[in-house]
Amino acid sequence: MKRINAYITDFLEYLEIDRGRSARTIKNYDFYLKRFSNWAENPKPDKVNTDLIHKYRLYLNRLKEGRDDETLKKSTQNYHLIALRAFLKYLAKHDIKTMSAEQIELAKQSKRTVAFLETDELIKLLKQPMLISNGMIAFRDKAILELLFSTGMRVSELANLKIDQINLKRDEFTVRGKGDKPRIVFLSKKAKETIKEYVGKRRDASPYIFISHDRAKKDRKYSGPLTPRSVQRIVEKYALTAGITKKITPHTLRHTFATDLLLSGADIRSVQSMLGHESITTTQIYTHITNNQMKEVHKKFHDKGRNDL
Repeated sequence: MKRINAYITDFLEYLEIDRGRSARTIKNYDFYLKRFSNWAENPKPDKVNTDLIHKYRLYLNRLKEGRDDETLKKSTQNYHLIALRAFLKYLAKHDIKTMSAEQIELAKQSKRTVAFLETDELIKLLKQPMLISNGMIAFRDKAILELLFSTGMRVSELANLKIDQINLKRDEFTVRGKGDKPRIVFLSKKAKETIKEYVGKRRDASPYIFISHDRAKKDRKYSGPLTPRSVQRIVEKYALTAGITKKITPHTLRHTFATDLLLSGADIRSVQSMLGHESITTTQIYTHITNNQMKEVHKKFHDKGRNDL
């Protein structure tokens, strides 16, 4: 029987070819599984048992990384365990003797909360590009902010958008999200207008929608897309000038998109589809946001019969 490392290589190739996983996912799985293999000294699959996994979980829980020398977050520990479970399922599928993946339990973690923009904060943020920037940069950044809020796109999806992907005659287009899965996103009237205005002023040959307009690169005939990090810096800059004190990222606008839909009465299944979530559980992190709305409903309608007594 081969040792774990040899099977890890087979598993990663399986993820790439048969499951169509992204290069980033494969890289992460490689890291998590190699960490386990190195810690366990590259055992044979039949040596992986509940006792070994228990010791590995203790190791992860006590492992300190980074400049602050902090232990791994529960969510990060779970990423390691999820990768290991997927690997064990692969081994079982190929009749390789090892422990059952179902025997690995994930660490309990506190419920996730999300940060989103209140209506007044959103309005201030969307106004910033035309207030503090000039020329093409102002038009580009306005379009970036409007598109993030209109579609709920991930920053990586937005950064790689090409001009020919968006048909402005229709208010929708297709993007490919995690796992290269396609989904339809929709343009608001304002997002459509700002994109049309920005692209209409462009005179370069780049196929990408959002590019650098740095003067040092002015003479280039072709420009690659803005990186996700560049988009993040753009969002952070305007949040700062808008006087928003909490940390704002492109993902905050994705959260704001989802929150706005739910508070306006959209059903959670539709929001799940528009966000591209594989599981409804992921989308349910937003439902606590509607608690204030439910409180108002309770106050308005509950126990009305005794109010006049």
